[in-house]
Amino acid sequence: MNRVKHEYTVIYEKGARNWSAYVPDLPGCVGSAKTQAQLVRVMRQAIEFHIEGLVAHGEKVPEPTIEAGTVRVVA
Repeated sequence: MNRVKHEYTVIYEKGARNWSAYVPDLPGCVGSAKTQAQLVRVMRQAIEFHIEGLVAHGEKVPEPTIEAGTVRVVA
């Protein structure tokens, strides 16, 4: 089986006591961890697990379409 590399945008959000994240292109693919560094690892595993589930159920793996950036403003 040929595996294709994908690069998905992950949105990270800092909470009062932890970090959480989600992948807009993979609805339901979410995670949380104490630190952002831990969350990066959690999300890599979550994305891989999510894709494995899609494949196991014969569903199409969505192509990445979301891009994120930042805009600096003076407020």
